[in-house]
Amino acid sequence: MKRTNKSQLYKMKYILLTVSLACVAAFSGFAQQTAPANFTVADCINYAYEHQHDVINSKLDVESATYHVKEIIGQGFPQLSGSASFQDYLKIPTTLLPGEFFNAPGTFIPVKFGVKYQSNMGLTATQTIFDPSYLVGLQGRKTYQELYDRSYVRTKIEANVSVTKAYYQVLVSNEQLKLLEANIQQLKQQLDETVARNKQGVVEKIDVDRLTVQYNSLVTSRENTVRLLALNYQLLKFQIGMPVENELTLKDRLEDIQLDVTVADAVNDTTVYHNRIEYGLLETQNKLYQYDIKLKKGAFLPKLTANASYALSYQNNSFGDLYADNFPSSYIGLNLTVPIFTGWQHSNQLKQSKITLLKSQNDLYAEKNIITLQVSQARIYYINGLQKLTDQKKNMALAEEVLRVAKIKYEQGVGSSIEVTQAQTDVQNADNLYIQGLYDALVSKVDLDKAYGRIK
Repeated sequence: MKRTNKSQLYKMKYILLTVSLACVAAFSGFAQQTAPANFTVADCINYAYEHQHDVINSKLDVESATYHVKEIIGQGFPQLSGSASFQDYLKIPTTLLPGEFFNAPGTFIPVKFGVKYQSNMGLTATQTIFDPSYLVGLQGRKTYQELYDRSYVRTKIEANVSVTKAYYQVLVSNEQLKLLEANIQQLKQQLDETVARNKQGVVEKIDVDRLTVQYNSLVTSRENTVRLLALNYQLLKFQIGMPVENELTLKDRLEDIQLDVTVADAVNDTTVYHNRIEYGLLETQNKLYQYDIKLKKGAFLPKLTANASYALSYQNNSFGDLYADNFPSSYIGLNLTVPIFTGWQHSNQLKQSKITLLKSQNDLYAEKNIITLQVSQARIYYINGLQKLTDQKKNMALAEEVLRVAKIKYEQGVGSSIEVTQAQTDVQNADNLYIQGLYDALVSKVDLDKAYGRIK
């Protein structure tokens, strides 16, 4: 009985040890998967190229297009097919022969031809010699592949833009939080001093209340900004394809971003569209429409194929001896198909393809104008954004100076608390306008780079 208890105890210890090791391994693996990431904006973009949903699907489309091109090429290779059949004639077919063959004119004599068991095995080969649709497919295969390659590039550019904007949003939110913290610290010091002076009977209770209202408002703004900052981090992780529960910190700082007016130097608006992937996509689509016209024209031409076959036939009344003997047969030949009349279907299809090509050419022309307008618009928005940001920086400094002077006047008894409160409100408004101007300038820079075709 004791040996049994010891054996069970050893088993329990072994099970507990195994479970513990498994838990440690699982925890270690989880810790590795959720290790914090410290990314620059370039790191985030590269991460998005590998993990973002749209980019991954676009890359898979490129791979699928590669196989489609191989499928087109394979249509010109010899096509081989095998066949096999087996028949058990429960009743052998009967044929009526004229009685004249059997000295019985005017009658028909039933005769059974064939055997009970029959089996056939064959191999058939076909080879395209001339097929206009296949020739057009070979000519357009590179253009077809190019269409998906450029679509992939466009998806990467869109990911680049969205990730960069999301990254800048986090940086701006962090800057906003710093300004709020500084204002809260400054206002808290002022509030504490005012409370102390109120206890001494130097200032009125209403002065304390005014500052308290401002302080509470700033604290609430800070809490809202903290929550929005967390949301902006999640949005950035979503944009790059990272699980939102993972930890992410940013390496870049706002000071590292060059907001220079020279970035908006004039470019040749008449040729800048060549740098835009959208225009390149339309050009590729236009080429495919031209190949489609060739394909429709090829429908009027004949098709020539070569074919060959080799077959073995087995026949016997005994199933066991069915495959004892075989009767081979083979042939080679040509098959020519010439379209003569198809109800004008091919003609109407060709006309439709020509109209589609005309529409595509109109789209190319319109895209040039759109891109030229976008370039002008992006340049103006960027320059205006820089001017606005510069003005807001000056306004922040002026608002701080006005607040400083208002405090001095108030402390010396030549100013009012309302003047200080208003100056504090002006500082907060100037900070908010600066934050908005900063974000607008950063976003307009991204839009400018995209409009100039600098993002590849």
